[in-house]
Amino acid sequence: MLGVMQSGGWLMVPILLCSVAALAIGIERGWTLHSARVLPKGLLADAQRWVRDGVGEAPRLGELAAGSPLGQVLAAGMANARRGRSLMKEAMTDAIAAVSHDLERYLTSLGIIASISPLLGLLGTVVGMIQVFSALMLDGAGRPETLAGGISEALITTAAGLTVAIPSLMLHRFFLRRVDDLVVELERQATHLVDATHGDGPPSASGQLGNS
Repeated sequence: MLGVMQSGGWLMVPILLCSVAALAIGIERGWTLHSARVLPKGLLADAQRWVRDGVGEAPRLGELAAGSPLGQVLAAGMANARRGRSLMKEAMTDAIAAVSHDLERYLTSLGIIASISPLLGLLGTVVGMIQVFSALMLDGAGRPETLAGGISEALITTAAGLTVAIPSLMLHRFFLRRVDDLVVELERQATHLVDATHGDGPPSASGQLGNS
């Protein structure tokens, strides 16, 4: 592996760094975007019970908001539950927007890695080919094996760039879709809390939380 990296030249360094960054982002987002961490089961039922019982103290809401993205949305709604349906819904909409931004963290960087990795590989190939043809101008084409070896080394960076870009692009699309699904579920559960609080739906309608 070290020999392959050395053969690819100095442009293998940023390609390797991109691969490490993509792997780290993939692990971190996979952990963070797990349904159980974003949408804890039973949390909406607890929030509905607290609203029904008139429990809305600041310490309880702060603990709820710090526990999970869903808790952050529900806490925003509970804090504004007595201000009317429209203000409660507006507060939860703002909270969902903030949570959505947090859920998309690092995904832009992952998309950039997926875009620039093949370009870095292509740049490495172009630089390598320039060196090959420069050597041909100086030494001639008397040794075909030397020419073939130089071209082979020049193509290493393209292969490396594509190797990083393809899984990075797949992860980027997967996590974007995952975030969309989670946001839809957050909106659904927020709507249930608003309806249950202001009498437009039974409090038990969403007692069972579905994982997206």
